[in-house]
Amino acid sequence: MKKVKLFQLIDLMEEIKKTDDLISASKKEKTSLLLINQYQTKKNQLIGSIINELSTPPLQSTQSYLLVKMILEKYYPAKAGDVVITDGDLSKLVAAI
Repeated sequence: MKKVKLFQLIDLMEEIKKTDDLISASKKEKTSLLLINQYQTKKNQLIGSIINELSTPPLQSTQSYLLVKMILEKYYPAKAGDVVITDGDLSKLVAAI
């Protein structure tokens, strides 16, 4: 991986961390739900961007997928009862897994 690409990904991770911190602080301060939702949307977009970067060549590898898994587990931790898929097509995919 080129250093420029590495630094871009590190910057992206830093932006995700900052946005996640803003979400936590906003929830603690009971900021408006609209603002929290905007931060959450931004975080989702940033995480989508880093997943896209890690899952396309030349970075695409088993290690990059493990990194994606780590990112998802950190920022979207599963809680008991959270794994309920209500979308019909997605539940078919879950059954296939």
